[in-house]
Amino acid sequence: MSATALPTLTVKELSSDQDVRWCPGCGDYSILAQMKKALAPLGIPREKFVFVSGIGCSSRFPYYMNTYGFHSIHGRAPTLATGLKIARPDLHVWVITGDGDGLSIGGNHFLHAIRRNVDIKIILFNNEIYGLTKGQYSPTSRLGTRTKSSPQGSIETPVRPLTVAIGSEATFVARTIDTDIHHLCETLQRAAAHKGTAFVEVYQNCNIFNDGVWDYVKDKSVKADHALYLEHGKPLLFGKDKNKGIRLNGKCEPEVVELGNGITIDDLVIHDERAEEPTLAFLLSRFVSPEFPEPVGIFRAVERPCYDLQVNEQVEEIIKAKGAGKLEDLLASDDVWTVT
Repeated sequence: MSATALPTLTVKELSSDQDVRWCPGCGDYSILAQMKKALAPLGIPREKFVFVSGIGCSSRFPYYMNTYGFHSIHGRAPTLATGLKIARPDLHVWVITGDGDGLSIGGNHFLHAIRRNVDIKIILFNNEIYGLTKGQYSPTSRLGTRTKSSPQGSIETPVRPLTVAIGSEATFVARTIDTDIHHLCETLQRAAAHKGTAFVEVYQNCNIFNDGVWDYVKDKSVKADHALYLEHGKPLLFGKDKNKGIRLNGKCEPEVVELGNGITIDDLVIHDERAEEPTLAFLLSRFVSPEFPEPVGIFRAVERPCYDLQVNEQVEEIIKAKGAGKLEDLLASDDVWTVT
């Protein structure tokens, strides 16, 4: 190994000694496996990784990584991760959450971590159900979903995680699928390399309470017509024979078209993940099957100053100007009362 080469880890070195306690067949196993594969070759020591989770099936994740970790409280993982990254900017901080944990009680924290562009990575496992508490509908459950808490069918408009993230000025937004292991691994590596908040939604199957909810983008016999894989600089093409695409009509509204009969590949929208204006990314985040194919890949990847770095720069400037200061002086700097 050369003097400048960074040591790589093995998947085994990133695996803890804890028994993995998810239901057999759960999509979480795949995400865990690909996370280890994604991080192993990065040349980052194990002690520089921290996984922070909230509450839910996905939130057991830190136990299974042989790194530092916090199993925090419901919905507050982005808050702990923000404080940790500010205090220890040298750490690589990952937030593991689910559609219930991250978008219900944690929705406020999720939104503000993203708009601040804290240099953390948020991975949201979306199975459109509450799994740990045994099958209630979640913020992402579709209209009409029948569960223990919505026996007549959900009447709530579901949250679209990517739309919320892009609307919150996210600098990196992606979607991937638990069983598409190569794409999942590559997406996690892209997120790891991004400077700023990287948000990744993973379509993840709960085979106990919501089995098969993503089959239309996973089943090889039909996925080509329902999944649109995004490639930067490439036209929005899909279909088994790559003969379908997305174009914008005269009203700047998207429509599905079939190549031929005067429609060529030049008529299709070209994907640009680096566009500063997020309109295209936002538009793609609104695609829902069966009217449109559901995009999978990197929606947006742009650069913007990181919150944690700016906070520390301000602190350093104040210290240079006024000195390090003392906590005792701060506490006694305003009105003080003595209670007898």
